[in-house]
Amino acid sequence: MIPSIEDFPYTIRVVSDIFESNGSSSMASVCGSSLSLMDAGVPILRPVAGIAMGLIKEGDDYIVLTDIAGVEDHLGDMDFKVAGTERGITALQMDIKITGVTFDILRDALTQAHEARKFILAKMAEVIAGPREALSQYAPRIEKVQIDPSQIGLLIGKGGETIRGLCEEYESQIDVNDDGQVLIYSANGELADALVERIRTMMKEVEVGDEYLGKVVKTTAFGAFIELSKGTDGLLHISNVSPGKRVETVEEELNKGDEISVRVVEVDRERGRIGVRRADDPEIAGKTVEELTALSSSNGGDRGSRRPREGGGPPRNGSPRGSGRPRRDH
Repeated sequence: MIPSIEDFPYTIRVVSDIFESNGSSSMASVCGSSLSLMDAGVPILRPVAGIAMGLIKEGDDYIVLTDIAGVEDHLGDMDFKVAGTERGITALQMDIKITGVTFDILRDALTQAHEARKFILAKMAEVIAGPREALSQYAPRIEKVQIDPSQIGLLIGKGGETIRGLCEEYESQIDVNDDGQVLIYSANGELADALVERIRTMMKEVEVGDEYLGKVVKTTAFGAFIELSKGTDGLLHISNVSPGKRVETVEEELNKGDEISVRVVEVDRERGRIGVRRADDPEIAGKTVEELTALSSSNGGDRGSRRPREGGGPPRNGSPRGSGRPRRDH
């Protein structure tokens, strides 16, 4: 019933403390452990319950006892523990004081144990019917992310700078194997989920229509370079820095270190060019990927409308064309 290591890469330790009993403490531990695992959010396949069956036999006459007490265990002829789900048996253990049990005794014992198990499982379901959707807030988190092996260097960064920075920022540990499997170990779910999302964003192939909360990493005379993810920048052309307003310099609206929401409007993989517009730009609001692509093409790439030069005349040859090339750490 325990999930595979691929689905749940945790080491599980369950402690069952029995302070007093007049019945089977081991079967109580089966039921209690099943409840505690579900309450903790461990995705067990199905709840498991257990029951101890007894036997009193005189000659050919016998009676099978269900849920034996201490005196019945002491004076009886059998202690037969049966654990399982509503679908079948998961474990058996038998102690007997007679030379053996017949097929009829075994059949009766298993039949009664099945009925008792269903009764106990129904009572357990009244408390908790299945595993909670999320792990307990007190449980550490282990998350897995699969990336392309060719992107491992991007995740690690120059001299390990990127992966160390992520570990420090999210107070987590990151392990990467050669197949591109990334294991994340965090103290709680909030940190783990945030780190998973960060890594997926870093590794994601930029597509037209994607939105990012980016940081201005460089300003130039023709626009601002916005870091979409680690190692990947897009160009916000000066004509689109302030929608509906003409600015003479990028610095009138944006400075290095500012964070803004942008939307990708152009991706030219052959040239390594990524163009972005501000997410709140009315000209692109509500537009589909196809409409954004058409708009970008009609505006000469990601530059938006061409600004006239001072004093008129055609633009200079070789003037910046608004290319935003992905940055890669080496």
